[in-house]
Amino acid sequence: MLRHRQIAASPERAASETWDIIAQLVLVTLERSPSILAAEVIAAMDAAAPVGRLLIAGGHLDHHPLILVADPVYLSISTVSGTGAARAAADENLDPVPGGASAETWSIHLPTPEPLSHLVKEAASKSEHLTIEPALKQAGSEAKIAGNQQLVDVDAVARRREDR
Repeated sequence: MLRHRQIAASPERAASETWDIIAQLVLVTLERSPSILAAEVIAAMDAAAPVGRLLIAGGHLDHHPLILVADPVYLSISTVSGTGAARAAADENLDPVPGGASAETWSIHLPTPEPLSHLVKEAASKSEHLTIEPALKQAGSEAKIAGNQQLVDVDAVARRREDR
């Protein structure tokens, strides 16, 4: 199930507080599953914390969301900085995402914007649950690449190739 959550960042919250809220949202969503250990979620989010705070402080998560994939959960988490942060804080939904109880595996897909890409790659190497690979959501003949918000109709691409 495709979900999106926006978390208020600066000036409403410091980057470290914003990261803690994101980590808590991931934890409360996944800890409902009997197949997922809360300690593993905490360890992965702690490994990503230094670069997560940099992504937030630089405004990168405003435009390039972090993605949690834990079938059936597909959660895009972005931040809102600047003048929209106050409104985002009022509208935040920090409740566990439905579907987490039936998840068996999970991964956090981190964006790799420049100039932080090397730091993100290093952080991702610290946990098997962290990755820099784009999150791919299959839905019938369509594939949605989460970080880019692009919709690709695979059947249309195949028809186009046939026409050539």
